[in-house]
Amino acid sequence: MTGKNTDGRLVDLGSGDYAYLQEGGSWGWSNAGLVTSEGVSLLVDTLFDLTLTRQMLAAFAEATPASARIETLINTHNDGDHTHGNQLVPGARIIASAAATDAMTNGVQPSDYSQLLANAADLGDLGTFLKRNFGAFTFDDIDLVLPTETFVDRLTVTVGTKSVELFQVGPAHTPGDVIAYVPEDGAVFAGDIVFNGSHPVIWAGPPSRWVDACDLILGWNPETIVPGHGPMATQEDVRRLRDYFVTLVELGGELRQKGLTPWEAAEYVTSNGMWPTWGESERLIVNFASVYQQLGDEPTFPDPMEGLKAMAQFSLAHEMKETIA
Repeated sequence: MTGKNTDGRLVDLGSGDYAYLQEGGSWGWSNAGLVTSEGVSLLVDTLFDLTLTRQMLAAFAEATPASARIETLINTHNDGDHTHGNQLVPGARIIASAAATDAMTNGVQPSDYSQLLANAADLGDLGTFLKRNFGAFTFDDIDLVLPTETFVDRLTVTVGTKSVELFQVGPAHTPGDVIAYVPEDGAVFAGDIVFNGSHPVIWAGPPSRWVDACDLILGWNPETIVPGHGPMATQEDVRRLRDYFVTLVELGGELRQKGLTPWEAAEYVTSNGMWPTWGESERLIVNFASVYQQLGDEPTFPDPMEGLKAMAQFSLAHEMKETIA
């Protein structure tokens, strides 16, 4: 799956809640949500660039007048496809976990994306991969606005008369992942704890934390689940994702004992037709590296850029195989 995308789509979840879904859900094409009550609203995440975030805010504005009064913005984690549009929500209190805020402050900046894309021609497979997956986005006009409030573990915020429960479940996908739960409406805004229809990527881990996060969601028995990427999710989708991580840990232990590298483990999965309909199989390399680290190995990719390079090479190698076939 490439970075190509169709227009975003607004979904009315009922009870004054909305989701904004970007079809395909591949690299950078994330989802967001809106919770409204008593004429005010809470936004869950912004998008990867300003054009996309403006389109999303316009869709919310057409759906409900409450969108004009976004009092609170939740950033579920630090990745740019959930934070780069923060500047378009002026005056809102912006809340994230302390770990996510630290990662946002000290991690990859919008200018880093611009520089990588500008130098893509000199980066070989990595440059080709970056152009393909991130070339549709514009980063030069982003002035990243950081959270104004942070928390650890759990926080309750209100929007009108509704309570929104924030749970820090990271480190998992990233160091400080947060899930937003609206008990009154049975709605979960999962951020990138839920990828629906594609392989997740374990940037932080360990995988066992992700299993715990899935169990937390399932324990609420929610009516609606908005994933960070992909179409609306069901509880069965979350169970399937939970099983993915359990299988990854068990299989990773076996393949590690046999001496397979994370790349070879990823090849084993794809050659055996496991999760055949899920996109972004290149992420298996980083995921198996995380499993191996949980089992006691030194980090395979101490620098995340090395992991991205390996994923780029894996993706392009598999694309070449499919072309030849």
